[in-house]
Amino acid sequence: MLKKQLLLTAIGLVLVLLLLIFGTTIAPKGKNEKSVISVVKVFDIQKNIQEEKEHLSASKVINLNKLENNVTRSSINNQLIIKNIQIANFWKDSSHAFEPYIYYLSEAAKLDKSEKNLTFAAQLILNNLRGEQDESKLNWKTDLAINLFERGIELYPNNDDLKIGLGSCYVFGKGRTGGAQETMKGIQQLLSVVRKDSNNMNAQMMLGVGGYVSGQYDKAISRLQKVIAVQPENIEAIAFLADTYAAKGNKEEAIKWYLISKRLINNPKYSFEIEERIKLLR
Repeated sequence: MLKKQLLLTAIGLVLVLLLLIFGTTIAPKGKNEKSVISVVKVFDIQKNIQEEKEHLSASKVINLNKLENNVTRSSINNQLIIKNIQIANFWKDSSHAFEPYIYYLSEAAKLDKSEKNLTFAAQLILNNLRGEQDESKLNWKTDLAINLFERGIELYPNNDDLKIGLGSCYVFGKGRTGGAQETMKGIQQLLSVVRKDSNNMNAQMMLGVGGYVSGQYDKAISRLQKVIAVQPENIEAIAFLADTYAAKGNKEEAIKWYLISKRLINNPKYSFEIEERIKLLR
């Protein structure tokens, strides 16, 4: 089922849009999906780091070893933070290895405990996991981001952006592989924000996506329309609205919003996909 759900990211024009514009995808759920027991694949970050090291040149290995051995016997918090940031930057700049980069960046953020760094690391991982197709990496990234968002909320309980981020992790991560109950965890986080501020369009947007992912199409349409009323050129909201209408079976409205997204995007690849989808609907 995990593989099936991940493969479902190939369905829907929102995929094409998000890949072209945002670099993100999600897996829409069907109403009649049945729960099955699946073996959850585990991503081992330490094994991944060792595998990445094997691809490094000799000079880069020497530089990395120096960083890893720096202040290893020290328990001074600031030095450990600096060490983790330096190793993170090494993986980002010298190897372009994303998983080791976010691992060390997360370790630094946990030690630093600042609102800025916890938010930055968590949001970076969230943005990436939306397009993750490997189920083991998706599970690992989702857990990592959730942990950071939860730490941030514990320290800064009035930060609504952290709550939206946490809810989004369940929608784009846990909800993709764990079923409707996981999506609902995210929706509850998001609802806690809109109950306080109904004009928070980021939360409204994610509630719309949550409704689409979980098959609650009427709720998704209501939320997405509210976002578009305030942000008429919100491409992501328009794309999700079009796919939601298509999933619900409202061909006329789906075509209407597909054409609006086509006009706003003005991208040949996206336009081609739009025309193909409209042909199928007609």
